[in-house]
Amino acid sequence: MMNFEIKERDLLARIGKLRTKSGTVETPLLFPVVNPAIQPIPPKRIRKEFGFEALITNAYILMKRFQNQPAEKGLHEFLGFKGVLMTDSGAYQILVYGDIKTTPKEIVDYQERIDTDIATILDWPTGWKTPRKHAEHTVNETLKRAEELFKIKTREDILWVGPVQGGRYLDLVAKSASEMGALPFHIHALGSPTEVMENYRFDVLVDMILTAKMNLPVERPLHLFGAGHPFMFSLAVALGCDFFDSAAYAIYARANRYMTETGTVRLEELEYFPCACPKCTKTTPKEVAEMPQNERQVFLAEHNLYMCISEIKRIKQAIRDGRLWEHLEFRAHGHPALFQALKKLKRYEDFIEKHSPIVKRSGLFFFGSVGLSRPEVVRHRIRLYERFTISQNAKILVLMPQTIGKPFHKSKEYKKLSKILHSVLRGKQNGVQVCFYEAPFGVVPVELDEVYPLSQHESALPPDEETVEYVAVQVANYISCGRYKTVLLFHNSENWNTKVLEACRRVCSEKRVVFKFFDVKEEWAEAFSRFLKEKKLKNDG
Repeated sequence: MMNFEIKERDLLARIGKLRTKSGTVETPLLFPVVNPAIQPIPPKRIRKEFGFEALITNAYILMKRFQNQPAEKGLHEFLGFKGVLMTDSGAYQILVYGDIKTTPKEIVDYQERIDTDIATILDWPTGWKTPRKHAEHTVNETLKRAEELFKIKTREDILWVGPVQGGRYLDLVAKSASEMGALPFHIHALGSPTEVMENYRFDVLVDMILTAKMNLPVERPLHLFGAGHPFMFSLAVALGCDFFDSAAYAIYARANRYMTETGTVRLEELEYFPCACPKCTKTTPKEVAEMPQNERQVFLAEHNLYMCISEIKRIKQAIRDGRLWEHLEFRAHGHPALFQALKKLKRYEDFIEKHSPIVKRSGLFFFGSVGLSRPEVVRHRIRLYERFTISQNAKILVLMPQTIGKPFHKSKEYKKLSKILHSVLRGKQNGVQVCFYEAPFGVVPVELDEVYPLSQHESALPPDEETVEYVAVQVANYISCGRYKTVLLFHNSENWNTKVLEACRRVCSEKRVVFKFFDVKEEWAEAFSRFLKEKKLKNDG
């Protein structure tokens, strides 16, 4: 079962190594779909010229159209491909045609005979508009066939895929994943997502993928069937999909559709190619439109493959750099449906945080409130209350706004504050705790200022309204957890609206805590020093 080794992580994404009998491939991995009957680009070229390490083809179509030829030659020789080969069982044809003329055992036997590297059982896809009763049947029948696999398979060198069904019924997805995960499969796959993606219901896809992930063994790779356009690859990878397949490069080409980073456009709509791939730099849209149909289809399919492999490489580099969230957020702004899916991650932020790396190679970029769901922000909120102990001697809480430079405690504002505290309190500063309030982390005690990533990030200022609201809530919660007698807020009305000020005033009133604020735009040092002296005299008295 130790066929998958993880090398790098970010969010739920993994750069990993999958070992098969034909070689080792690296994830995230896209399997271009090949159909030997209507293939515009030979499989050999897909590997050598475009750099794809693996392909997927349909075992059912091979069996019906080519019968024993793939078995006699071996699938690799039959396709002319020396990389890793995966076969789908043909179950999707059940959704298209209602049934297929084969049996689960026949498909298992055929995949073993053609010598595939990764094989899939003949599951029963749920479908998008399926009634619940039928959805339950597809889950139960798929689980039954999954259990039968281990009684009928004869080879141990093929990696088997256990598909998860249930469609939009998330409780059925959870049941399917839990029971499928209890069986000794090497790989799992999310079944029935194609219609969801064709309808651009990426928010529903988020629910389906994460429900499956939360109920499957975390160490096993997950395949997403029919991923489609590269503009959603980063979403799939961020949610923990290690593999996905796509026939979109060829399907779009047949319809004269040209892939871009944010979607597809029809060839006749282009005056310039917005791409620097080897195909697009040598010609123009007008010249391609005048090509014979077959040549035009091949050109578009080749460009589309370049787009796919380029996006995979960008995603891998983003994972390695710890910037997958930034890349995902950038892609999500390419289409409202993707941005809606990104916002859906808030529902699963605790699970994503739990499985995300704690430290990364680089700092973070925070653009707006959607980033409040990213693991680093969620982790700080959780651990601040679980692991940071407020001193019992701290009776005065000083809250300072974030400064342009980081770490905050090295700013001139903090140094001025520290000098006043030392001058007035004369070594008794342990009764004062200083925290910064800032976007996106909320409250940052000065003791944690240099802990990653509290000083290793850049935020767009001023923060948007939702982010300020989040910070205000975090400040109020922090005050509530302490035993402070006095809260002093330094407020910069140029960078922040009044929500933080109002939150502090409200919680201090509820706790009967003395509250005073200073406007940092004014000469606050003298007023602050005078207040401390008066407070000290009262305490001494």
